[in-house]
Amino acid sequence: MIYLDHNATTPPAPAVVAAMLPVLSDGWANASSQHGPGQAAKRTLGAARSTVAHALGCRPTEVIFTSGATESNHMAVRGLLAAARAGRRRVLFGSVEHAGHLKLARVLADGGVPVGLLPVRADGTLDIDAARRLIGPDVAFVSLMAANNETGVCMPVAEVAALAQAAGAALHVDATQHIGRLPFDFAHCGADAVSLSAHKFGGPKGAGALLLRQGALWVAQTLGSQERGRRGGTENLPAIVGMASALAQLGDVAAEAARQAALRDAMEAGLARMLPALHVWSRGVPRLPGTSYLRFGSLPAEVVLNRLERLGIAASSGAACSSGGSEPSHVLGAMGVPRDEALCAVRLSLGRTTTAADIEFVLAALPPLLAPLLREEAAAAA
Repeated sequence: MIYLDHNATTPPAPAVVAAMLPVLSDGWANASSQHGPGQAAKRTLGAARSTVAHALGCRPTEVIFTSGATESNHMAVRGLLAAARAGRRRVLFGSVEHAGHLKLARVLADGGVPVGLLPVRADGTLDIDAARRLIGPDVAFVSLMAANNETGVCMPVAEVAALAQAAGAALHVDATQHIGRLPFDFAHCGADAVSLSAHKFGGPKGAGALLLRQGALWVAQTLGSQERGRRGGTENLPAIVGMASALAQLGDVAAEAARQAALRDAMEAGLARMLPALHVWSRGVPRLPGTSYLRFGSLPAEVVLNRLERLGIAASSGAACSSGGSEPSHVLGAMGVPRDEALCAVRLSLGRTTTAADIEFVLAALPPLLAPLLREEAAAAA
């Protein structure tokens, strides 16, 4: 199988599995216990925290371990809102945030919190002029993803951080898709809180973190003595060790990003050469190196995915599936893409395990399967 769905999840690195096994078999004691095995677990937890902090450019005390980015996002938003000063109740979310995060925005709005959305342009980039108008002195916080999970578009975090700081607002960044794919340094990113999830960069599912800047105004939402009183619940030590190992394995992130970008560009150019009806969303703007968001003429996404599956290629669509069928991507909707075109969206996302041979196979095998369908489509339109 050729796996081109790395934005959904990534295969765990062998070194990560190896690092987790001893903790699962021998290091299973509770790190809050005072006996010998518990104290050994506590030392393991501390070592993992130091590794994570070093890799992400923050202090160990700024790392709060969670079950993943969704929990981190909710903790960040609810904690920042609870700590907001009087007169600062309006909150802003990016309009193309992860669907789960926008559900939280709707819950807040239903509860009476004034919620606004930062719009994007037709190419998926943030409308920074609109952001400048919306981020004012009554804003408690801005919540913005660093890179979009569908289009791969990178958001101008530094610019938004400057706007938030000037307005006296906090900034939360969902860096789930960014960390591990592009260089990241918490100390200089300008955010007060950053969310991440281990399974997006070769770590296990069930582990993540909220990076909370020292001195940030924030109120804990899950009570307990763990994580310095900021997130209750026994720490998932094997998964945390796996996350630390995954971060330690990243190596030269910039070099790997350049490699993936070259493969992605070669794939897009080759497909466009053989399939003139190809459309690539957000091409030409800063985006994640391995993300390609495509439309093959007017072929529905499920048709293309069925052909990819036949070839042994795993990919995904830009539609949200439900018992009643599919709804078009809210991301493409925010970009002004018509519904019928949005239902044709297919995402091919490369990763560290993607090879040049994989891309060569896609270019050799996919166009012959799709070309007849596109010709039939063109003839019917004529």
